Amino acid sequence: MSEAPWLTIIGLGEDGPEGLSPASRAALERAQIVMGPPRHLGLLPDLAAKRVDWPVPFADGLPLLESFRGRPTVALVSGDPFWFGAGSVIATRLAPGEWHALPAPSTFSRAAARLGWPLETTLCLGLHAAPLARLRPHLAPGQRAIVLLRDGPAVGALAGYLAAEGFGDSQLTVLEALGGPRERITRDTAQTLGGSFAHPVAVAIEVAGNGPSLPRASGIADSFFDTDGQITKRPIRALALSALAPLPGQTLWDIGGGSGSIGIEWCLSHPSLSAISIEPRPDRAARIRANADRYGLDRLQVVEGAAPAALADLPPSDAVFIGGGLSGALMQDLTTRLAPGTRLVAHAVTLESEALLTAWSAQLGGDLLRIDLAEAAPLGPKRGWSPARPIVQWRVVL
Repeated sequence: MSEAPWLTIIGLGEDGPEGLSPASRAALERAQIVMGPPRHLGLLPDLAAKRVDWPVPFADGLPLLESFRGRPTVALVSGDPFWFGAGSVIATRLAPGEWHALPAPSTFSRAAARLGWPLETTLCLGLHAAPLARLRPHLAPGQRAIVLLRDGPAVGALAGYLAAEGFGDSQLTVLEALGGPRERITRDTAQTLGGSFAHPVAVAIEVAGNGPSLPRASGIADSFFDTDGQITKRPIRALALSALAPLPGQTLWDIGGGSGSIGIEWCLSHPSLSAISIEPRPDRAARIRANADRYGLDRLQVVEGAAPAALADLPPSDAVFIGGGLSGALMQDLTTRLAPGTRLVAHAVTLESEALLTAWSAQLGGDLLRIDLAEAAPLGPKRGWSPARPIVQWRVVL
């Protein structure tokens, strides 16, 4: 490898060469190879470099790009390569000294400049390769968002999705080809938006409507989950998540997933979190997947099988929740399988499982909490307290 990076990742906007920095222009003039989407290559002036179309799908272009190693090469990407761009995918395949990047203003920056929105308080999402359901946790009246979409037809799909979720009154600003000669801006509500649109396109959303919004605190309403009755209910779930104490970048094993509520709320608490739900019943495993899909949570994996056998090939976890299937064999397996520092939270509702947790807490320490809840319910012509079965929670750091 030469001392200088052989690859320059250049961000290019719809304004083409006019928006390039002097450094980007110089890199293009030095290049022997310029690789990018046909749309970007068509924006460039005449160059001595060989032009190479980036193939579809995107992943097919990575080995081709690497085949140019050692020759001065430019990879063209949209705007800021490292904000929902291709830069990070390219960079992870190369050594740090092999590449450098010259970003241009991102589509988010250009959109904010048209709208007068402060980016620091605006949700920015790349949905060109992600489901529209990724928006669902953020849909609350007053929320502002700028989203990137894969193509023109996705604009209509987004408007239909918002209306179906109860947010058809949301104001949409459709931003096509920002900064270029084809720039077009269209404003309408999600429920009345019509017409056709063309790539590249972003949509700014001012959320409005009466659809249900997900609260930011742990313990969202049970109605947000499809369930057959096997669910860690809202107050208990809030206490469980508090005990699990999710931290950015961590992974949860949810043993006995039921409806998936614990794993889903774990993932909702931060975009870097992931979870694996272990569920022996196929119908419930399917329900967990459907519940996760509703919120665009591809970070939740479902494993069909019974613990401890189903744990054999799983990646390491930082926290484990046992909501079902508690047994002495499972506890013995976990205490030998899990790394020191793993947070373990288990719930017991039967006398036998409570005795098991009591015994293990005497051996390993941690905290035992007995949870007794009651809800007001009709009692003749008046009301009285209807107690739920008490739950014992054991929390320990192994």
